[in-house]
Amino acid sequence: MSFQMFYRKGFGTLFLVLFGFTAIVVAQRAQPTATPTFIAPTNRKLPVVSGNNLYCAGYIQRANVDTRYEIVGAENEQEQFVYAQGQFIYISAGASKGVKVGDMFSVTRPRGKFRTKFSKKGNLGIFVQEVGAVEVVKVKNEVSVARIMTSCNAFLLGDLLQPIQQRTSPIFEQRPVLDRFSESTGKAMGRIVLARDGQEMLGREQIVYIDLGTEDNVKVGDYLTVFRPLGKGNLFISDEDEITEARTDGFESEEYKGGKFSIKAPRKQGIEATGDIRKTEKAKENRPKNLRKVVGELLILNVKERTATAVITRTAQEIHTGDMVELQ
Repeated sequence: MSFQMFYRKGFGTLFLVLFGFTAIVVAQRAQPTATPTFIAPTNRKLPVVSGNNLYCAGYIQRANVDTRYEIVGAENEQEQFVYAQGQFIYISAGASKGVKVGDMFSVTRPRGKFRTKFSKKGNLGIFVQEVGAVEVVKVKNEVSVARIMTSCNAFLLGDLLQPIQQRTSPIFEQRPVLDRFSESTGKAMGRIVLARDGQEMLGREQIVYIDLGTEDNVKVGDYLTVFRPLGKGNLFISDEDEITEARTDGFESEEYKGGKFSIKAPRKQGIEATGDIRKTEKAKENRPKNLRKVVGELLILNVKERTATAVITRTAQEIHTGDMVELQ
């Protein structure tokens, strides 16, 4: 084949390839672009809390602690003293006490009797920390082997076990906009007396304990407004005087000054402005005593005799232990 024939055939082949590629590109560009369609789930009920916040929230109870069952050993206790999810432990309950393979237990850790300056109820009960759950996998006569199914904290020998109780989270619902200037409902009122893990500055989805319980007709699923008296909530005592000291005369020139009022001239009281100096603290005396600042909202998850466990669902700013709560 001569060079000319090769060149012509080669060029023709190259032309066909390029033409075909161009045709494909043009065809793809000519196709209409599909508009993505969002399919929203229908009738889907979403829980407000789950997992850690549902089964490891803890509580304050008035009843005595059940100490019948506890963790008495662990498979690898020769080399560790804390245990977590997936490991095997021994519990002090076996076939002689009716334990069966598949039984589930909640692991709890009593922290002691709880008293606080934030409540007028006095002794609210015993603060019980929840650290996880276990499932029995092998039963002996006096003890059973259990596998740690979930651990919200490190397990320790001596932690107690309670028959696990099924808990159901309230279902998420569309709520009205949080009214930061709402009036009192006149319903049951209490305070946040403690937060999980000893926290003091709190936000959304954190667990708190309030001094309202079954004796106050509070129930799971109730919403409460979190508020504090207007002007409160600072860690430091604020100076109620003016920012700077009052000064009658300023520093103007003798030639062009318009009057004897300094930029720090005091505010005078009275209709003729001849009375005492007007101060911030004095101004507060003329307003109603029950003004409040709404800072958030709670949802009740678990109710005991004198207390309830709740989760913070909405905030207008940080929430503090000691803040007031009121049933909506």
